[in-house]
Amino acid sequence: MSSPHDRDDRDDPEGGRRPGDDGWQEPSHLDDDDRRAGATAWTAPQAGPRPRTPGVVEQVFRDQGDTVGAQAWALHQGWTISDGTAPEDAVLAELVATAPVRATRDHRAAGVMRGRSGNLELVAFDVVYVDKRRLVPEWAVTAAPVLMPLPGLRLSPARFWRHGTGGLLHVPSGDPAVDARWVLLAAEDGPAVRRLVADPAVLGLLMNSDDGDEFWAAAGHLAAVRPDGHRPALVEHHARLLTAMVGALAGAV
Repeated sequence: MSSPHDRDDRDDPEGGRRPGDDGWQEPSHLDDDDRRAGATAWTAPQAGPRPRTPGVVEQVFRDQGDTVGAQAWALHQGWTISDGTAPEDAVLAELVATAPVRATRDHRAAGVMRGRSGNLELVAFDVVYVDKRRLVPEWAVTAAPVLMPLPGLRLSPARFWRHGTGGLLHVPSGDPAVDARWVLLAAEDGPAVRRLVADPAVLGLLMNSDDGDEFWAAAGHLAAVRPDGHRPALVEHHARLLTAMVGALAGAV
């Protein structure tokens, strides 16, 4: 994943469009004839088209960081929150350091949320830096602590530039459609990795996504990362993917 300062279309899953680039413009001022006439005649506005309701994919993947909303959602779910400095948060520094993003020494975990999604324990947090005394979220990370040994792996959209992957092997799925969009790199080509790259549930979720997440294993966790701060829909999206991936790695039926 490239630097957050090198913005490209992966920062916006709709092909580089940013919020507000939908063709809408401020209403134009009255023309010269209206001004000369004083514009005293008022005409009832014509009914416009009903606003389009965003689809499920748009609601999950649009860039709309919402840390306060995410934490309120977490508390409502019975999760716990912390600021990233609690003793149990120490492991998050290793996740930040090993994430497939260009994090610096100034980046750290904040807005930490812990709870259960189905049978999976999760920790979700923002990777932030300080800018003029305020915290700026650059990436959202969701991770699942896993008791079984995990092979070193990196699962990324094929369109992403990858760094820090020296020594990792490319493990193709064998499906041309999948391999055209996703690349799995692993420290070893073992049974767990093969299950992951061939699991129907995992592949179905990946192929129905916007190719905006990256996944990696480190510090006893399987984790997902995406640019932007966390929000409830993104936590749930990551939870679905991580649940399927942990099940595949474990050989769950």
